[in-house]
Amino acid sequence: MNKFAAKAVKALCALGLGFALANSVQAATDNEAIAERIKPIGSVCIEGDESCGGAAAAPVAAGGARSGESIYTGKCAACHGTGVLGAPKFGTDEMTARLDEKGMETLMNHALNGFNAMPPKGTCADCSDDEIKSAIEYMLSGS
Repeated sequence: MNKFAAKAVKALCALGLGFALANSVQAATDNEAIAERIKPIGSVCIEGDESCGGAAAAPVAAGGARSGESIYTGKCAACHGTGVLGAPKFGTDEMTARLDEKGMETLMNHALNGFNAMPPKGTCADCSDDEIKSAIEYMLSGS
């Protein structure tokens, strides 16, 4: 091999090595950027878990069960206040008629599991069964 060819081979090898090094640095940077983009938004900390930096747990809302009236007003009135999609309308005898016809057990079953256009628990997914029952009782008292 002549001197010119040897220098050309060395130059190409150096150039190839330079590209390889640059690509490995770029790949590491790209991987870090990808990891940053896909990392979780938040994390769950359990009280007493030191890996959370000793953060205190958020206090649980106090107050106990909500009243039937507050459940009705906040969750049920949208449909039962207007009678939308066949919902028995509050303030009429429709609720009492359904109670007389079907019984409280069936009304509770419909309220908890959904019936016709009403989804399970209406629009109160965070209501307990007792709160749903108190809302039904409130609606019945307004009939």
